[in-house]
Amino acid sequence: MGDFLPCFKAYDVRGRIPDELNDDIAYRTGRAYAQFLQPKEVVIGYDIRLTSQTLSQALAKGLQDGGTDVIDIGQCGTEEIYFATSHLNADGGICVTASHNPKDYNGMKFVREHSRPISGDTGLKDIERLAAEAGFSEVSQRGTYRRQDTRPAYIDHLLTYIDVAALKPLRIVCNAGNGGAGAVIDALEPHLPFEWIKVHHEANGDFPHGVPNPLLEENRASTIEAIQANKADLGIAWDGDFDRCFLFDADGHFVEGYYIVGLLAEAFLKKHSPEKIVHDPRLVWNTVELTESLGGIPVESKTGHAFIKERMRKEDAVYGGEMSAHHYFRDFAYCDSGMIPWLLVAELISKSGKSMGQLVEERTARFPCSGEINRRLQDAGATLKKIEAHFKDSADAIDYTDGLSMSFADWRFNLRASNTEPVVRLNVESRGNAALMKDKTDYILNLMAD
Repeated sequence: MGDFLPCFKAYDVRGRIPDELNDDIAYRTGRAYAQFLQPKEVVIGYDIRLTSQTLSQALAKGLQDGGTDVIDIGQCGTEEIYFATSHLNADGGICVTASHNPKDYNGMKFVREHSRPISGDTGLKDIERLAAEAGFSEVSQRGTYRRQDTRPAYIDHLLTYIDVAALKPLRIVCNAGNGGAGAVIDALEPHLPFEWIKVHHEANGDFPHGVPNPLLEENRASTIEAIQANKADLGIAWDGDFDRCFLFDADGHFVEGYYIVGLLAEAFLKKHSPEKIVHDPRLVWNTVELTESLGGIPVESKTGHAFIKERMRKEDAVYGGEMSAHHYFRDFAYCDSGMIPWLLVAELISKSGKSMGQLVEERTARFPCSGEINRRLQDAGATLKKIEAHFKDSADAIDYTDGLSMSFADWRFNLRASNTEPVVRLNVESRGNAALMKDKTDYILNLMAD
């Protein structure tokens, strides 16, 4: 069999069906997970993709044959696996999902006890090796299988983050992108005073309106049109397994994830302060200033869910946010959720009397940013060295937490190589000077191209 399966990536499993991932590989992955972790009970579930249910059944069979009892929560989002693993005090959880990948792909995301992530350096490579070799140990007793509906408990938990009585009857556009978010909105709807305009709401693994990935500008039009046509107060769109949500203001403008991090830090610090807030190093000034102004303590972490979750546990941080629309919560087993963020924002809109646009307008003007710009390069390391050498003598501070961050009096940037592809990602921000930010962004991009 060899010792390598191409569907195993740095943080999860993802591959094209059936050549890179199929029922046999799913079965062997279940056996390998059971042998490596020796769990008594594991929660499984699956997203809305057409191949997800059969893959999850093969996975369940592998886990059972490995001596593990399986709790199947059915069709769900990744965060429902995080919730159920923690809520049921299970020894691990696996979600069959490929999130926003093309429709002929599928995959798996793994956690262990307390919903701790499993990635390349915390066991995923061991699971891959065992699955590839397929020389599994005999087990004395086959595991059991049962179905359990954890969604009612999950819905109850989501509602604990907000004061439902303080919510105003906002008009909200929600775009599930034919992914899994629609079913959760339907379950939340009776508890909330909102009027919903539902776009691409029904789950459909054929993705008739394109793969749900609102980070792509071309995928935002249907949300924006619905906001404008219905004079909505807020727009929300999700990726396929809804562990990320993307927000739009009443004019249909996409709100950069960076400013949402500051907004959610503010939401928590107004309720509980002093608290620690974990953030990634790509764009930082807005989050740091807001956190400190409300008595909180900002903590910088390397980008990536495994790093953020580990740092949050270490610091006992109430919230962690990445500008890529991943938001993590201490009371959610330090995991990311695509439902909690918009609930908190809706509560902020209701309580403050400000619109979504007004909530971020001042911060956007105070710290204008470039948004993340990706460039495909042959030698990312050489490019980072070249840029550092160019600015070294004039920089006030240089930081290597994640890639290269350089700060100056009125602007700063972060340049980092992707973990998964030959791409470098640039983020630039300034202090209240959009023209300077734009000028420096263009300048660095030209240096990279030379």
